[in-house]
Amino acid sequence: MTFTQPIYFLLLLLLIPYILWYVLWRNRGRRKMEVAVTFSDTFAYKKAPVGWRVRLIHLPMILRCFAFALIVMAMARPQTHSAWDERSVEGIDIMLAMDVSTSMLAEDLRPNRIEAAKNVAAEFIADRTDDNIGLTIFAGEAFTQCPMTTDHASLLNLLKNVRTDIAADGLISDGTAIGMGLANAISRLKDSKAKSRVVILLTDGSNNMGDISPMTAAQIAKSMGVRVYTIGVGTNKVARYPLPVAGGVQYVNIPVEIDTKTLKSIAATSDGNYYRATNNKELRQIYRDIDKLEKSRLQVKKFSKRYEAFQPFVLAALAMLLLEILFRYTILRRN
Repeated sequence: MTFTQPIYFLLLLLLIPYILWYVLWRNRGRRKMEVAVTFSDTFAYKKAPVGWRVRLIHLPMILRCFAFALIVMAMARPQTHSAWDERSVEGIDIMLAMDVSTSMLAEDLRPNRIEAAKNVAAEFIADRTDDNIGLTIFAGEAFTQCPMTTDHASLLNLLKNVRTDIAADGLISDGTAIGMGLANAISRLKDSKAKSRVVILLTDGSNNMGDISPMTAAQIAKSMGVRVYTIGVGTNKVARYPLPVAGGVQYVNIPVEIDTKTLKSIAATSDGNYYRATNNKELRQIYRDIDKLEKSRLQVKKFSKRYEAFQPFVLAALAMLLLEILFRYTILRRN
């Protein structure tokens, strides 16, 4: 917490003369005005017990001083910290390249390939709090869903909204453009200064679209020092697929055609690894293996908003004043 008007703290010096006045003059004046009874000897009263009202006689003054101090603090405008916070963290720069073609609706993974891939990717992102992570999605074309960021809340929100509808509805061409997806992800890493730069490419098919071949993209990754981890997702032979028909959905079996050779070549060319996931458990384990990558030091900036924080001080001062009035006119009242 910071105070934007600390000059007001000088007002606290006024408490010094007030306390001196209270101790030296006010109490002496009161003693002179009070009715007194003359005794020849007060020895008998020296050991008399002191009542609790006497012990609390100065409480109103103390509450008044605290209330004044709290009002001064409120006038000094306390605010929560607001600044760009730059710190060094251990991390790597990662781009996730995810296939969103309609074949990702196959239900050989639960509930289907696309949802399983999103769920495991979300866990991966949540566990790597200090990494710059971005997201590229591709079908017959590719585009960046989210550039690299440490704002993982925004990234997870964008990942949550990833659907195969963009291909099914014709917003982009359906198909599998592995080379385009990889090239798009690599382009987001070209200005990265991290020692470790990684693309995690997940697909369930073979390259059949796009102007850039997968191996050309792999060579680009190698020249830029980007390691590519490829994941082929889908069971063996055939998979259950929901085919829309008039008035409902009909399930059919479609062949699983993952271009294992190309995915292995991409990984080998870029010094990465190839993985095969036939179920949710294997897919989760793959991301855990990738999570063990080495880390490099990054500079991260975070911004925190500024909020006025005077309200608690004002409320506390008001409470002090009310207590002071309550004590003065009730249990500490002078007859």
